[in-house]
Amino acid sequence: MNQITHVMKCAGEWALGLLYPGRCPVCDGIVRPRGERICLECVPKLKPVEAPWCIRCGRRLTEEGRYCGDCRAGRHRYFRGRSLYTYESAKGALYRFKYAGRQEYARFFGEQMAYYLGDFIRGVDPQGIVPIPLHPARMAKRGYNQAELLARVIGRQMGLTVYPDLLVRVKNTLPSKTLNPRERQNNLKKAFNIAGNDVKLKTILLVDDIYTTGATVDEAAGTLLEAGAECVCFVALACGEPHCTDTGGV
Repeated sequence: MNQITHVMKCAGEWALGLLYPGRCPVCDGIVRPRGERICLECVPKLKPVEAPWCIRCGRRLTEEGRYCGDCRAGRHRYFRGRSLYTYESAKGALYRFKYAGRQEYARFFGEQMAYYLGDFIRGVDPQGIVPIPLHPARMAKRGYNQAELLARVIGRQMGLTVYPDLLVRVKNTLPSKTLNPRERQNNLKKAFNIAGNDVKLKTILLVDDIYTTGATVDEAAGTLLEAGAECVCFVALACGEPHCTDTGGV
């Protein structure tokens, strides 16, 4: 981009900011000071998931060992994953991002994911990014896929190609927040398919908004692995606490 084009782009963004000031993803008010992506006083309200992390799912460990209770209790089909924020600190923003049309939050959240999870993503070294898809009926109702919005920002920030149509959701699953871990797993069986005969990408990074039990990521990863992928990892905007305290083998 030459200097004149860059100046024009910046001027255009400044003008749009005056006409359509952005909303803060935490308080949902007009961002203060102007030009920021989030109100400065709201920054501390979003709590990153702090180390030590579970080596598999990336949730914060609350006991000794390398794995959380959930990951010790059963194997996942994905290889590794990380999330940026605790669900409790981000749940209001997540609700508005998903259900209240706040697509503009994606820019701030995607940039934060690329910045704070960037070392993890570079370590995975994915050949492409695949957002967790919505079922067409839900996509038609909502009008956008929040995971795809995050994936596109991460892709731009890190120079990675996004493949939004590689994975398709063929089963209109029930809302997972009402289900226990076993019900979530059954709810998601055969929920995804591949748009084509096989997958050419060997290492794939899945992107989703929330990681809870891992059932969604597991099913998506399994579908990709069965179609030819060799390694599937994930990043999520937020994650909940582990549900299981079983101390059995991983």
